[in-house]
Amino acid sequence: MFGFGECIGIDLGTATIIVFARGRGIVVREPSVVAISENNGEVLAVGHDAREMLGRTPGNIVAIRPLRDGVIADYSVTREMLRYLIRKACGNRARLIKPLVVICIPSGATAVEERAALEAARAAGARKVIPIEEPMAAAIGVGLPIASAGGNMVVDIGGGTTDIAVISLGGIVVSNSLRVGGTSLDEAITRHIRHVYSLDIGERSAENIKEQIGSAGELEHEEQIEVRGLDIISGLPKTVTVNSHEVREALAETISSIVEAVKSILERTPPELAADIIERGITLTGGVALLKGLDRLLEIETGIPVHVPDDPISSVALGTGKVLDQLSSMKHDGGRFVTRRKWL
Repeated sequence: MFGFGECIGIDLGTATIIVFARGRGIVVREPSVVAISENNGEVLAVGHDAREMLGRTPGNIVAIRPLRDGVIADYSVTREMLRYLIRKACGNRARLIKPLVVICIPSGATAVEERAALEAARAAGARKVIPIEEPMAAAIGVGLPIASAGGNMVVDIGGGTTDIAVISLGGIVVSNSLRVGGTSLDEAITRHIRHVYSLDIGERSAENIKEQIGSAGELEHEEQIEVRGLDIISGLPKTVTVNSHEVREALAETISSIVEAVKSILERTPPELAADIIERGITLTGGVALLKGLDRLLEIETGIPVHVPDDPISSVALGTGKVLDQLSSMKHDGGRFVTRRKWL
């Protein structure tokens, strides 16, 4: 056993960070945004407070996302963000009893990127840090029978990455990770609005358009939304009306890349596991799983049923929680933690 003390799981997402505390469930859900002073580098706000500052800060304050494509883009800011989140999750005890942390890493992260995440968590106050690949955590979180000798396929589409994996006997058989996710969809919408309407819009406006009228397939009733921004030509504020059909066309290229990656993994899957996946279906998790029609599009393109859990955004964090419950199956060996068996 690891002994007593606080144990938490962290889903280190590009758009949102979710923290799970053993025995208490999800205790923190904050946007991955940090506001810092350009004068001295001081962290002024983290999470929801910092997100409210996006696009609204004076010249000496900048609100940034320190994670990009699922990995750390700014180490020092990420460290301070993790320190804030750990203290918020553990309270005053965080300074006295450093928590053990299970942290999620994209399956396609390099060794350097993984090491940066682990070191940032340690520097932020973690006692020990255990990495777990995001698709594995998602599969555990939704309760897939990953320990059995059968194929389970997970497609986890977060803010910065799309992780696709086929899992059997507690391990990943074949996987792929794309640096494509919800942020890519937001950027596609921003480019479309700029190109068609000569209108500059902010990050939050693009995200709102995606959530309100974005879709991967045709809707029964097409929708529209008013969008406000800055006219590129006149430099004055302007309002335009955007419909769901044009938003869908703007998202098509990014969605297509995800669909093709899923099909590519299926082509590389051993026949016996592929047969299991046809029977069990594909599990779709992550924030982009909520995009209208995406599950149906994947079903049509692959011919395999696609299941979306009730709370796809929390699947990875819930998986870290279940891993924390299995700490008794782990031991300490040579300065690092190893499992006595695969993830069960």
